[in-house]
Amino acid sequence: MVFKLSTRREPAAAPQSATAPRVEVEDNGGALTCYLEGDWTTRTVALVDAPMRDLLGHTAERMTIDLSQVRQLDTAGAWLVARLVSGQKRRGTDVEVTGRSEAATILLAAVEPMAEEGEVQPPRRKGNWIASVLAALGRVVYDIRDDLLYGLHILGATISGAQMKLGRGYSINPAAIATQIDRMGVGSIPIIVLMSALVGAIIAQQGAFQLRYFGAELYVVDLVGILILRELGVLMTAIMIAGRSGSAITAEIGSMKMREEVDALTVIGLNPVGVLVFPRLVALVIAVPCLTIIANFAALGGAMMVAWLYSDISPSAFIVRLHGAIDLTSIFAGLIKAPFMALIVGIIASVEGMKVGGSAESLGMHVTSSVVKAIFIVILIDGLFAMFYAAIDF
Repeated sequence: MVFKLSTRREPAAAPQSATAPRVEVEDNGGALTCYLEGDWTTRTVALVDAPMRDLLGHTAERMTIDLSQVRQLDTAGAWLVARLVSGQKRRGTDVEVTGRSEAATILLAAVEPMAEEGEVQPPRRKGNWIASVLAALGRVVYDIRDDLLYGLHILGATISGAQMKLGRGYSINPAAIATQIDRMGVGSIPIIVLMSALVGAIIAQQGAFQLRYFGAELYVVDLVGILILRELGVLMTAIMIAGRSGSAITAEIGSMKMREEVDALTVIGLNPVGVLVFPRLVALVIAVPCLTIIANFAALGGAMMVAWLYSDISPSAFIVRLHGAIDLTSIFAGLIKAPFMALIVGIIASVEGMKVGGSAESLGMHVTSSVVKAIFIVILIDGLFAMFYAAIDF
């Protein structure tokens, strides 16, 4: 049986000098033979695109494509043939191309990978919501694992030394550390003092307002002293450092990653962790405890002022009562947390900076992620410290 896949000729579709392409198909009981004729070029293949697509839907055990009657063949025509061959092979059909010239062989070999990539895949079936939730949870777990491993790598490189040069000893740059202390520590003093004084004043006012009903307004000093020295002083400082310095670290390292300056450091034999991360981590470990002490004094000062104006508790009475309410454990309970929170903020900011891609969108996304993750982990660590102190009665 012989039948033709008709191709309607349109006068404007091909020039008069070109012979319109045709496709004739012969079906011999499950074995298809396709005879291609005419000029299969960019200017004419649109006439046979539909018939060739129809052939993609035919099912046969064997298919032979005869190119002996093809006058001209360029990349467009070869791509149609390669698409048919690739589609039938995916169906399990044994396909053979005969009668091709040397030029046709070269063209088909060149476009075959593109034809395979261009195959339209059937849409994937949508899974149920349970599978989607589990898949998302798995991706989150893998992301946490990758961040944890990279954070441990940065922490290990920092503890072992600056490692300015890869494999060639250690070197510490005091000037870089001093610069970062000035930027992250000294530069943060005004906002830390303002924020801590306001928080201390608010706690004192609200505490005095509530304790007044019980005639225990003087105990607002105990409340403010213990709450600020053990919890809020270091916590507010760490949150402010995460938002101010953590975002700056991520933006600086991320910008260098975008401009391939991090790769340039590696090329010239320098360790990016030692050059970029080490000074910032050391500066944070030094600056955050100092800022915590300043924050404690500022918060107590704000609370003292409000207690004097709102509750008529003089500064001398405030100090005497504070001396009896707190001890060294209250002071050190907050200061012990400060270096750990500084390391957490610095490591998270550095990891997110190293993950920045080549776009401004990636930089903004990782800066945001750095601040959010740092604040979340800082609050989590503060809670773990509180449980640990309670367990050891500290």
